Amino acid sequence: MVTVAAGGSERRQRRRLETIEEIRQAALEAMSDDGVAGMSLSDVARRIGIRPPSLYVYFPSKLALYDDLYALGFRLMNETLRQADDLGLGPLEALRRGMATYIRWCVENPVLAQLMFWRPVPGFAPSEESYRLSTANLEIVGAALARAVSAGTLSEAALSEEGLALVSVVGAGVVSQQLANEPSVGFDEGRFSRYAAEALDMWIDRYTPDPREK
Repeated sequence: MVTVAAGGSERRQRRRLETIEEIRQAALEAMSDDGVAGMSLSDVARRIGIRPPSLYVYFPSKLALYDDLYALGFRLMNETLRQADDLGLGPLEALRRGMATYIRWCVENPVLAQLMFWRPVPGFAPSEESYRLSTANLEIVGAALARAVSAGTLSEAALSEEGLALVSVVGAGVVSQQLANEPSVGFDEGRFSRYAAEALDMWIDRYTPDPREK
């Protein structure tokens, strides 16, 4: 009896998780078709064949669904960045790979990237729990920069408020230009994304230690 009950509970939980994933994918499709801010719960429900009120069993509001997708985006991006972090590379090459990985991910996931970095939805702000994932993203970047500073290939100013702000401007600027001008073109062929390394090198030049100061 207990085993049957447990099995039924597991099946219900598995089905719940499957439905949540269906809702996420339908929401991403709706945001791609109608704009990030144009997604409606009724359209999402229609896409997966359920009545709109049934969505509230899984997400209490549209903003809650946006928050879930915001967190999903950062989980996926952070995992991609960690997998690309090759400690066998020199620190500057690791930075270049990380920047390229970040820009490629955004180009390949434009809907999530807009939600994560451009705040296109009026009234939406990530929850504290979801925002911690974006902080973890900054920690990944900071760790890569710290390795370069420790190796002497970047000055300590690279880790300053200015340095961190400017490196984010480089990445976000390339992504913004690519998605605004060629949203359907891949990273390698993109008019702007293909220059990711060159854009980062301008930042690196600014924070390369002056040998005269040694």
